Amino acid sequence: MYADQIIQRIDHPGGVVRVLQLTDTHLCRDSGGTLLGMDTDHSLQTVVELAKRERPEVDLLLATGDLSDGGAESAYRRLQGYLAQFDCESFWLTGNHDERAAMEAVIAGSDTLSREIRIADWQVLMLDSQVAGEVGGRLGEDELAFLESALEASQLEGLHSLVCLHHHPVEVGCEWLDEQIVTDADAFFALLERFPGAKAVLWGHVHQQIDRRFLGLRLMASPSTCVQFAPGSPGFKADDLPPGYRWLELRPNGEIDTGISRVWDVDFTVDLESGGYL
Repeated sequence: MYADQIIQRIDHPGGVVRVLQLTDTHLCRDSGGTLLGMDTDHSLQTVVELAKRERPEVDLLLATGDLSDGGAESAYRRLQGYLAQFDCESFWLTGNHDERAAMEAVIAGSDTLSREIRIADWQVLMLDSQVAGEVGGRLGEDELAFLESALEASQLEGLHSLVCLHHHPVEVGCEWLDEQIVTDADAFFALLERFPGAKAVLWGHVHQQIDRRFLGLRLMASPSTCVQFAPGSPGFKADDLPPGYRWLELRPNGEIDTGISRVWDVDFTVDLESGGYL
């Protein structure tokens, strides 16, 4: 339960907190492995290089699930190397393609899987929406209880909260993806409505850019660092947009500036006729 959780505190001088989100990296067991024809190691490295050029100063990096494509320890070890190129701590979530035991074996002794991070005026919460053996997501009673306790504590301390998970808690307009929505999303949002300090929800899984408002919350999803999904598609459909990342600037007053950036200057191979891989 929440009382047993360790809060990871990151030193910060105050002011704007600069965050990067990298998501759905889908690293294969071996370097050079592909997803729909795209080399996911190569695409991740190009995104890392782009982010380092555009955002040389970063306070926090969030990797929001589907970090490997099959849960191999070798994939997580390589991911550590890619993320070590940033001069900041990174925190990871599991997605439906991940194996938590393998991830834990690789990052043992680190704070990478911390559920609560506090930095400056902000609390960042990392919720586990993975359901073993399922593609879709669910939070469940334990995660919702943790969320409630964490938000109660942050409210007492006057912090703003950014809530992260892998799966989408709202429909995104793709019929096939909307079948994978967080099944207890109503309970999730009912809880968030009680806490005005909860400012935004950030997720992965959908391999596309989303930025909208709902119940006073900023809702954001982001491009994958590899293959993209076509918005509005009734069935699985890859998109020809290039890989990318999201940047966020968390301000002391609770406002968030954010945007996405893509690797436009590299040609990537992707099978646009594929019927899926989930």
